[in-house]
Amino acid sequence: MDMMRAAAVRARTYGDLVSMTAGQPGSPAPAPVLAAAHHALDTHVLGYTETFGIAPLREAIATYHTERHGIVVDAEDVVVTTGSSGGFQLIFMAAFDVGDTVAVARPGYPAYRNTLQALGCEVIELDCGAADRYQPTVAMLEALPEPPAGLIIASPANPTGTIIDPTVLRDIARWCAKHDTLLISDEIYHGIEFGTGPVTSSAWQTSRESVVVGSVSKYFSMTGWRLGWLLAPEYLREPLQRLAGNLTICPPAISQYAAIHAFDRASIEELDGHVHRYGVNRRILLDGLAALGITDIAPADGAFYAYADIGHLTDDTTAWCHHILDRIGVAIAPGIDFDTARGLRTVRLSFAGVPADIDEALARLGQYLRD
Repeated sequence: MDMMRAAAVRARTYGDLVSMTAGQPGSPAPAPVLAAAHHALDTHVLGYTETFGIAPLREAIATYHTERHGIVVDAEDVVVTTGSSGGFQLIFMAAFDVGDTVAVARPGYPAYRNTLQALGCEVIELDCGAADRYQPTVAMLEALPEPPAGLIIASPANPTGTIIDPTVLRDIARWCAKHDTLLISDEIYHGIEFGTGPVTSSAWQTSRESVVVGSVSKYFSMTGWRLGWLLAPEYLREPLQRLAGNLTICPPAISQYAAIHAFDRASIEELDGHVHRYGVNRRILLDGLAALGITDIAPADGAFYAYADIGHLTDDTTAWCHHILDRIGVAIAPGIDFDTARGLRTVRLSFAGVPADIDEALARLGQYLRD
């Protein structure tokens, strides 16, 4: 977020910014969603809704999971939230107490760690490297002194883009069920996959005692609409209801009415076109980085990130990223947020924009490294 603020200053001051920091699509919501939003403005009061979301949206989300993963999901399983971020806050508060231990992958999304620590939980970072495709394994869990109260996984992951092999996810889900560890599966990047690694699977294909987190932000290209959801086991729904009713009352009404149509066939076709563009961007970026001598990169199976070790260029990527922004106007996310141990060697580059931006960023970086 510090880099995004600095990038905004660069954009206002020089007007030459090429941003590769933000984890969001450069495209708007699908046309059917935009049309539905206009219709909702004209026809609905847009007051409070049910705390867990309007019935048609919960039904659409349930159907989406059923069709995508071949599992039976009922609308009652769905808890609509104010973004996946709101969903994580709700499930952390509903499931964990002060002092509980929760395991997360390192590198991983920093908001898991930061939110859990703010709630008084003890965060255990699992050191995930190239040998394990930057994802947790049962062996890592077995090596802990005792089973944690919770485990958070993400597939495809932020910042690495790696996908957990379905058999590994199955084994993790079974281990968690056996040891009373709540598995929270972040699946918000489902749909953005490039066919270069394992296929995505859902934790609910193995264990319905786990919690699945979804969102319209990434694949559905609706980050600012602030709408996510949980698939939650029945025993957690009452505490989730009480917490959500106090914290947010309900998710944004206009986003709910519009998002029903994110799952329409026309929307899916439009969104798959974006994924094709991400795939083009991915190839441009990976080839371009290799030409610059940056080759130590996590397998970018999905999402829209390249996570690279640039330890041969700097031992402080936070300072390096600010320097690059100041010198050539290219904004890149330093790795320290994602990896508290080795993050000063790493950077995350988003390729969610347009190909021309990827080309321009690579050209500027190439000139900078040659000078």
